This record gives sequence, structure tokens and C-alpha cells, in this order.
Amino acid sequence: MHREVFGPFSLLVVCENRTELEEVLQQLEGQLTGSIIATQEEMSTHENLVQILQNKVGRMIFSGVPTGVQVCSSMQHGGPYPASTDARFTAVDVHSIQCWVRPVSFQNWPKSLLPKALKGENMLRILRTVNGVKTKISLRDV
Repeated sequence: MHREVFGPFSLLVVCENRTELEEVLQQLEGQLTGSIIATQEEMSTHENLVQILQNKVGRMIFSGVPTGVQVCSSMQHGGPYPASTDARFTAVDVHSIQCWVRPVSFQNWPKSLLPKALKGENMLRILRTVNGVKTKISLRDV
């Protein structure tokens, strides 16, 4: 139960009662997804199970199984450690690059020695944030 498995895998735990189920959920380590197979009526009397599980997984699934992932704004494919090394990021969504980059700043750096992406003329014509505004224009045009 405490090892990450890639590929199709299910773990079925049969509990004698609600207390035992809560104990099992408390012991889970971080996971990418967690499925609760239930009806809405059943869940209305088991809200605490959702509270426990949502602290253990990155994506909660109601009466279903994890599907493939898609690069879109609503996709979450990360979770608490050890499912992810940093639970603030997801490996798949439009912002997933944030889990792979490390910001570096250049303080008091001579303009002529700055990387091309940071030079005022924007030779690479990339989208940058300048004074809080996203732009592709050259700073010479400002």
C-alpha cells in the first residue's frame, strides 16, 4: 500500500466497519489519485472520509477510475509526497513546466551580458512579463 506503482493497478481493501476504513485511509501515503465508489446518498453520511482522502491524493475521483491525463487547465496529476516531490505542482497541465524549471535572477548584471531571453530588444520574440504586463515587444519600443 505504500509503494508507487506505474501502470494499471488497483488495491482493494475490505474493512469490517467505518472505524477500520478511517484507520486504513489515515495510513495511506501521498497518491496521484483516489477513488471513492459510492452513491451521493452514501457520501452524505461519510463526509469525513473525503476530508481524510483529499489530504492524501492530488485528484479525487467519485464513482470512477483514473483515466488518462490531458494537458489542460483543469488537469491535476500530482499529489502529496511520495506521489510527487512537490505537491504544489502537477506533471500534466498548462502550468506543468513550473515543476521542471528553477528560477534564476540576474542582479546588477550588465545588459550586454544578459541571456538573450532577458535582453531589452527581445531578439527571441518570446512572451515576457515586463513591469507586470505580458508582452512580446522590445523594451526599446516602450
